Amino acid sequence: MFSSERLTVRRFRAADAPAFAAYRSEPDVAHYQSWSAPFPDADARRLVAEFATDDPRQPGWFQYAVELRATGELVGDVAVGLHENLRQADLGFTVAPAHQRRGYAREAVTAVLGHLFTERGLLRVAAECDARNTASAALLAALGFRREGLRREHTLLKGEWTDDLLFGLLAREWPG
Repeated sequence: MFSSERLTVRRFRAADAPAFAAYRSEPDVAHYQSWSAPFPDADARRLVAEFATDDPRQPGWFQYAVELRATGELVGDVAVGLHENLRQADLGFTVAPAHQRRGYAREAVTAVLGHLFTERGLLRVAAECDARNTASAALLAALGFRREGLRREHTLLKGEWTDDLLFGLLAREWPG
């Protein structure tokens, strides 16, 4: 679909299911997410099949696969939840632990934001994360997102009430 210096952001393919299941099965990845580790292979195959047929221009969630351009290896994904008005979206991202701390999340999210703001004409992109997920919060801030709020004990996640940080970025504020 589109590329950055080191990454290709594209539609998921059936062949991505094993790598997708592997990084979703990592306890550190699943910790702040709605799923639990290990992530079953059958669930990965089912989800990847759904992702492959979803339409990124229609309201609802679309999951982009993120691969290394040099090797074609799947390193993570970026999810975009397009609002019914087609001018706003929510954003989420996941990077496999073996590929974290290399700038891939920043590069992939920057590519997706560029697509959403410049090619699709979105006005606003929002994101939220568990308040304990300091790496995600720092990345969002570094990309120009403003922290817009804190919802205390808002999400029941794996038997625990957690705080959510809310972020937003307007097209006119995006530094890209």
